[in-house]
Amino acid sequence: MSEFKSTVNATEYPPHLKHKVIFETFDGLNPGETMLLVNDHDPVPLQYQFKLERPDLFTWEYIERGPEWFRIKIGRVNA
Repeated sequence: MSEFKSTVNATEYPPHLKHKVIFETFDGLNPGETMLLVNDHDPVPLQYQFKLERPDLFTWEYIERGPEWFRIKIGRVNA
């Protein structure tokens, strides 16, 4: 069994859908669950968006930091 409830490979989505899919996936997590985000660049703007739109609801942990792939463990915490 995976430690992640869901995985989103952002490279599989057109740019206008990436953040929408990521946030929908995150919003489907229960507190204590995690998702894996896979991307081909460092998603720093996404992290800032999480801080603005979901403050105190998430954790952000880099598993792999490039240069080719970025893998981030995003967790849902209690409000």
